[in-house]
Parts: sequence; structure tokens; C-alpha cells
Amino acid sequence: MRQDVNMPVQSDGNQSGAKSANDACDARNAQEGRQSGNPALYGRKVLSFVRRSARLDARLQRAWDNYSDVYLLDVNAGEGSLDVREGFVFDAAYVGDAWGNDNPLIVEIGSGQGENVVAAAAAHPDVNFLALEVYDPGVAHTMLLAGKQDLRNLRIAQVNAPELFAAAADGVFDQVWTFFPDPWPKMRHHKRRIVQPELAADIHRTLVDGGAWRIATDIEDYALHVHEVMDGMAGFRNDGSITVSLPVEHVGKGNANEAASMRHADFVESERFSGRVLTNFEKKGLAAGRVIHDFTYRRV
Repeated sequence: MRQDVNMPVQSDGNQSGAKSANDACDARNAQEGRQSGNPALYGRKVLSFVRRSARLDARLQRAWDNYSDVYLLDVNAGEGSLDVREGFVFDAAYVGDAWGNDNPLIVEIGSGQGENVVAAAAAHPDVNFLALEVYDPGVAHTMLLAGKQDLRNLRIAQVNAPELFAAAADGVFDQVWTFFPDPWPKMRHHKRRIVQPELAADIHRTLVDGGAWRIATDIEDYALHVHEVMDGMAGFRNDGSITVSLPVEHVGKGNANEAASMRHADFVESERFSGRVLTNFEKKGLAAGRVIHDFTYRRV
């Protein structure tokens, strides 16, 4: 029975626990850097999430108990760990064992409550799907949705996504989806954003030829961040077809209102991906007047 769970703290500053956890982590990293003479964060993982304890409600606990053996992959380093176990290789042989076939495989990084990945798996039974999620209630809710439909082409890995891609073999994934990742709005936390050159390199390596990394965000500054990381990335082609105007300088949480007056430039982005369902999260963003930025980066 799953009791204590790992809940990533949102970085929007509305939760005092999130602020103290993030600031304490940065302070520890900086202190260790000063003591060792190494740069801050030297030798430490820079995670795109922060963990804290919580509990599953009765409904999600039942889902975990009923479906974890069906959907949850055993790739972790140990109980409660979000690390991939040493020596594990996510290759075609593993896919064959875990899914029972060699169908194309699509991975969603940060699948949240599972609305999108479950809908996609239900609509495409001849495609395999892997949901990567660290948040236990999200994992349990995804299993609940999938179990209600008796889906057999979906699996879930509760691990740090960059570690899974580092452990994956070349050309094992057909697509990677990253929809509405945590924006980490404070300037000093931008290093925690999931879209980074190191992950992009591993995604490029693990995609099939012609495979795509699809990204979506409703945060303008994150859109600029994606362009900076991906537009010049060797081996990827921006398959966008529409032009958008974005500030060419970054803003943080304290000066976001200055973005409109900054110098802008044109960037190429994609039309909305038709394979992404309109989740409650995206609906809230649209209702708040935020613009959705879609990206398609094709492996060439």
C-alpha cells in the first residue's frame, strides 16, 4: 500500500513551502560551492521539481493498489527513489518485455493527472505510451483513468525524466511530449527548467530518425527559453509554420510586467498540436488570457 507520497511543489510562489524549499536548496548548493571551491550546484542534480510529503486519498489509494502492478514500471533505484537504478537500459528488448510488442513508443514528460496521455493511448491502441511523472497523486490518477478503460498500451515510470533518457538506447522513442512544464519563473530558478541542452541531446539520441519533440507552454518567458535551447540545437529542425513575436530578454517573477516594453523579435512556432487534448490546466490558461506556444522539433 502506498502511503507517503512525493509531491512536487509548484514554483509559482503561492505556497510558502515551495519558496522555503527552493530557497533552502539554492542556499545549500551555494554554501557547498563556497566550501569546496567549486561552482554552486557542482556535483549535485539540478531537478525540475521539489519533493515534499503528502498522502493519497482513499480513491487514489485504491487505484494504486489495484493497478500499480499493471502500469507502473520497476525501474527505480529503490523504494521511494526517483533515480533510475544503476545498470538499467531502456532498449527495444525492455520495451518488448514491458509492452509485449514492438509498436511505436511515445513518451510524455510530466504527464500530470494523465488526461492527455490516457486519451492518446485510448485513441491509438496500436501505439505504446510511456508517462513520466514524479507526483504520486498524478501517477495514481493516471492509473485510475487507464484502468477504467483497461488500457494495455500505457505504462508509467515514476522517475526523474533526464535519468530515464540517459538510460535509454538510441532510437527507442518515436515522439517525446512535454506539455506545460513547470515554468520556474524566478530568474535564479531558470536552471531548473526541464528543457535544457543536456536533456535535448539525450532526446535527440533516443528519437528515431524523423521523430519529434513536441513542447507547449503558456508562459512567454519559457517560450523564449525553448527557442534559445532548441533553435540552434544540432540535429533538430524547427518544424513550425507560424511567426510569433517575443521579447529577446528574460524576465523573472519580479519584473514580468516589463516584458511588453522590451525589444521583440520574430520566432517560428507550430500550430496547436491536434493530438493534445484540451485539459483543465490549458483551459485555465486560456481563460486567464495567456497565449499557448507550441513547438515541434524534428530529429534530422
